[in-house]
Order: sequence, then structure tokens, then C-alpha cells
Amino acid sequence: MSNRIVECVPNFSEGRHTETVGALVEAVRSVPDVYLLDQTMDPDHHRAVLTLAGLPDAVAEAAFRVTKAATDRIDLNRHGGEHPRVGATDVIPFVPIRGVTMQDCVTLARQVGQRIGNELGIPVFLYERAAVRAKRVQLEVIRQGGLRNLAERMATDPDWVPDFGPRVPHPTAGTTVVGARLPLIAFNVNLEAEDPEVAHDIARAIRFSSGGLPSLKAIGVSLASRHLVQVSMNLTNFEETPVHVAFDAVKREADRRAVRVAGSEVVGLIPEQAVQRSSEFFRTMERFDPSFVLENRLQMAMKSD
Repeated sequence: MSNRIVECVPNFSEGRHTETVGALVEAVRSVPDVYLLDQTMDPDHHRAVLTLAGLPDAVAEAAFRVTKAATDRIDLNRHGGEHPRVGATDVIPFVPIRGVTMQDCVTLARQVGQRIGNELGIPVFLYERAAVRAKRVQLEVIRQGGLRNLAERMATDPDWVPDFGPRVPHPTAGTTVVGARLPLIAFNVNLEAEDPEVAHDIARAIRFSSGGLPSLKAIGVSLASRHLVQVSMNLTNFEETPVHVAFDAVKREADRRAVRVAGSEVVGLIPEQAVQRSSEFFRTMERFDPSFVLENRLQMAMKSD
């Protein structure tokens, strides 16, 4: 088992109903040789993220089963949340961990994408390393304008015919984006403000697409239930932009606006090398625990098997 490990981190448009997320968890656990390493859900984002790892074929089967479970239970017509989305199962990335190549993950992504399109009737777009069209490499380009905009592109632009599945969104599950990528760190910084424009402005100032830090994607969101706003970030290459550099950038921009930082958090798991790159920051970070490290969680899961 330990010689070939693939990670998969499916994101779902559901962060408020524990019974629905529980059904997703059970779908993952129904597959042998797959470990559920982490699960998170957030009511403001209205999003859940599962982290699973295991043998490549088993992880692929779990990814399909959990997508089917989400399709049966999540209706985007009744969904409203802060996080950008185009599907009930919004995105499914495969990540090489041990004894597998990126090309292996590309193959898995395309196999799973084809099953989702053919068997569940959901349009699938391939992204990152699995993309077959240059316009679809970046996830944010696919999700630009939300599901309605994507549906219009699908209907009118030959460049936006899905890679698999029908040419119209599923009536309740929308579309799904499937791909292969390097490890990604989801990192959020919360701010003591209620005006979401504060977070939007800071996100624009620091993200790479606006001339900011390399390998950093960022959006601003409102955390209405906590009376805060948040700069929600994805670090796609922690060697280029470590976690502490991203935090410092947010804090610097917040200080310029006389806004206090209320805290920070890692969503899901984080590679050990990324913790080492920002070791001083993580030593002082509230609520950070060694069990948040991917390699530690995987080792614990395999020992308890």
C-alpha cells in the first residue's frame, strides 16, 4: 500500500448540512485501500473539502462514488455561498504523493472525468496538468462568471464544449472540474472588518494575476456568521510563495487600511516541506497542530488500518 499513494481533494458545494457531508464521507469509506485523512466544512463559504489518499485505482473509484453521492444530495438551485462554484462536486484534483507520477494522476483524472460524464450525465472540464485545451488550465478561468456564464459559453462557443458528458449542465449538479496538480495549500486570513470590499481590495493587491506574489491566488469573502471578512488564498507553489510570506502580505495591506488581523487558518492538510519553509510562523500560529501535516496524517491513518 505504502509504495504507491495518490491524494485526492474533492470540493463540494455544501457546508451547512452535516448529514449531507456525512453521506459523502461514507461514500469515500465504502472503498477499500482508501484513507479519509481530513474533512472540513464552512457555512459561510457553503463548501466542504475532503482529503483522501490511497492506491491510485481505489482513490479513483472513491472519487467517482463520492461524486455520485453529491449528485444525489446537492441541488445547486438551492445553493448560496461565498465560494465560487460551478458544480455540486465542484472540483476534483488528483495529486501524486509517493511512487506515482504526475502523468499517472492525469490518467486518473481523465478516467474519472469520463465516468462522471458518461454515467452521471454531468459535463466535465479537465484542468491543470490534465487539461487538453490551453484555455482550461486555470480553474478560475473555467469558473469565471459562475455556472450561468459557463453554461452560456458551453452553448455558444465551440472552445467550451465539455471534455466529457453533455453540452448542458446537469439540472441540479451543474458541472464538475477534474484535474491533476501539485500539492496546493488553502490558507485563509480573517480580518476584523465587515465590509467585504476590504478583503476584495487586499486580495487584488497580493494575488499574482494582479501583479502580486507568484503562485498565489486570492479572493475576498464575507464571513457574515462571524462578523468578519476573509482573504481566502490558494498557494499553488509554496517554494515560490511560502505561507508566512502570504500572511505577511495580507497583514501589510491590512495595516495600510487600519484593519486588524483576527486570525489565520490552513484548510485541509499541508505538506511537511511547506511547514518547514515557514517553521517560525507555524510555531506561533494559533490552533496549528502537527496532525495537520499531510505526511503525519497519512502515517497515522495507515498505522490504525
